[in-house]
Amino acid sequence: MSVDGWNTLLVLGGIRSGKSEFAESVVADAPTVRYVATAPAGDPEDTEWATRLAAHRARRPGSWTTEETAADPGRLAEVIAAAGPNETLLVDDLGGWVTVLLDPAHQPADDTATIAELAAAVRASAARLVLVSPEVGLSLVPTTPLGRAFTDALGATNRAVADACDAVALVVAGQTAWLKPAAAPTHPATPARAGQADVPTQAGPGQAGAPAQALDQAGAPAQAGPGQAGALAQAGPGQPGAADEALPEVLTPAAPAAPAPAPAGAPGQADWAAPTMALPMVATGLVIQPGMELPMPDDYTGPQAVDRLATLDIPGAGLGVLERVVGFAAATQGTATPRPWGPVRVLLLHGDHEGGASAGATPGESARRARQARAGKGALARLAAENGASLQVVETPTSAPIEEGPALTGERVESALRYGWRLAEQAADAGVQLLVLAACGAGTETAAAAVLAATAGAEPPAVLGRVMNERGEYDDAAWMVRCAAVRDALHRTRRSSREAKDILAELGGGDVAVATGVLLGATARRIPVLLDGPVGVAAGMVSRDLAGQARHWCLLPDHGGRPGVRLAADVLGLTPLLDLRLDLGEGATALAALPLLRSALTLAAGLPVHPALGGGDDEDFAEPEPAGPGPTSTDPEPEFAGPGPTSTEPEPEFAEPEPAGPGPTSTDPEPEFAGPGPTSTEPEPEFAEPEPAGPGPTSTDPEPEFAEPEPAGPGPTSTDPEPEFAETEPTSTEPEPEFAEPEPAGPGPTTIGPDEPVAPGRRAD
Repeated sequence: MSVDGWNTLLVLGGIRSGKSEFAESVVADAPTVRYVATAPAGDPEDTEWATRLAAHRARRPGSWTTEETAADPGRLAEVIAAAGPNETLLVDDLGGWVTVLLDPAHQPADDTATIAELAAAVRASAARLVLVSPEVGLSLVPTTPLGRAFTDALGATNRAVADACDAVALVVAGQTAWLKPAAAPTHPATPARAGQADVPTQAGPGQAGAPAQALDQAGAPAQAGPGQAGALAQAGPGQPGAADEALPEVLTPAAPAAPAPAPAGAPGQADWAAPTMALPMVATGLVIQPGMELPMPDDYTGPQAVDRLATLDIPGAGLGVLERVVGFAAATQGTATPRPWGPVRVLLLHGDHEGGASAGATPGESARRARQARAGKGALARLAAENGASLQVVETPTSAPIEEGPALTGERVESALRYGWRLAEQAADAGVQLLVLAACGAGTETAAAAVLAATAGAEPPAVLGRVMNERGEYDDAAWMVRCAAVRDALHRTRRSSREAKDILAELGGGDVAVATGVLLGATARRIPVLLDGPVGVAAGMVSRDLAGQARHWCLLPDHGGRPGVRLAADVLGLTPLLDLRLDLGEGATALAALPLLRSALTLAAGLPVHPALGGGDDEDFAEPEPAGPGPTSTDPEPEFAGPGPTSTEPEPEFAEPEPAGPGPTSTDPEPEFAGPGPTSTEPEPEFAEPEPAGPGPTSTDPEPEFAEPEPAGPGPTSTDPEPEFAETEPTSTEPEPEFAEPEPAGPGPTTIGPDEPVAPGRRAD
């Protein structure tokens, strides 16, 4: 199969018709191309011939290699037969090969046998092969023996090679008509360029064409886009020849409007809807074969995006395991600053498996779940609504008991693969940027376990999870029946091929086959896929043989605690991001984790670079000064203290305010270690110092510790009990706390010591 889908393709056309340019455009996207040149060098004095050859050489990309077979006509068949499945060959052209074949230097030779060898090599070719040949059967019969020999040999060659090729195209005046098959994807015509022509063919003198012959076509070639089937009969999904069956309705279960896709060319926007390849066309529709060359994610933008996270203005250590989400999105979007996925679509595959695979399943339960999803109810539909995702319920073929025979026929496997591919193409055309693969069906986990056992060499009990009935109880008897079904199926197919399509036919069944087609189609259209459950990972295992690039477009948010998913993830190189252990049905865990994945992408795309690494300044966050009129107080206030009306001076801790006038003052007890009073200088017990009260004679004699004061005058004295080591003052009758001094009661004579009065207006020394 070539880059555009064919395994072998013959391109016919007249002189300067554009056939060589068309053939070159067919293989233009191949990683490497081996150009097989068949034309002889010609006469050194023939400058016009040398100019034609030079023009062809200049048109070939630098990555192509060139191999010449003009020296030996039999060499062409050897080159084709020796080419591997990963190679792409462009043979240009068979007219030059016939010219060398008829050269007298190679005579006598059996022309018929040599042509038959070439046709056999083309038919058995494992490489992607495109051959170019002149169509000379539309002109008059040459009048010379050499001319007639050339046209006869070239006509026989074209017929034999066309019969061996999968597809044949005729280029006339730069326009392509498909001769085989009758309905084939059109390729854009390549305009002729000045100074360039098709590979020239040298022939003997008098060369002319054969009498005009009508083209025997099976109807006008139907025009179809890349990956689209021709006008085929409508049929149910999975039926042979049903390449154009109606796709299921796309539902939006009570979800907000999906964000519109970014305009083309916007930064960070990949070509979501750009087709990357067209599939081959045969009578039954599209063909999917092993070894397809599908696109890979960008190898550079993923690591660049992860390295960029280390420069962002993040308070902590970063996004942790979610860095892998950023790298995955960057690689699939082709930008180092990936954005959160926009439109999301959930594909719910519904298909049952008969026999022991569905042991323990409630009859009709899977159909009820599918109807529930269509009605916008149930866990999957509710989560889809929360994420603004559309939901598409896909009916897949019912699979026969695998312990007794194949689950599907080969024709239905082909149809299921094409059906899944078209589902992915439909999503891409609608602007979907992320697919979530889900499944509901009786026996789906058993079929997936059988596929894993066949592809990874696992034991069935090790990859098959326990069975839970509708009452929430484990049914170990049903689990043993399922294990036995897988065991018997593996024993039945022990001598069968382990090719991808054979595994799908023998063990996988309809849902796994459709899921495989979805992965391949999504890969071709560069759409990432969230896998969640056994069916998705089983499809990932099968897709490796059809296109190894598919697994690089898959992301596994959670393994769900399922042993089969763990094993497949390890084989596919998909490291689960989370360990939520949710069991809400296949696909629900991916939708539950989707907001978290989007949040990581939002931060990666929106956070600025840290100022220390050249990012923006943080001064924008400073609060402005108040600009209103009026005087304001700038004195510092104690923490949590309300503004006072008059005083802005800080007060000492636990201090009492001083009296504002000469009137009576409070004699309430002051707290321990209170500040000095205004009138008394009497020595305080330990930890206290007296404060002078005013002018007047004072006593400076030292007082003995614990001494009692002498009476101060004829006035009455207080007889209230004093605290330990202290006597009452002459004017205070209130009990004071320990170590406290009484306040003066008025402007009269006060006592500053235990035995001497002081007149008003005098200060104690």
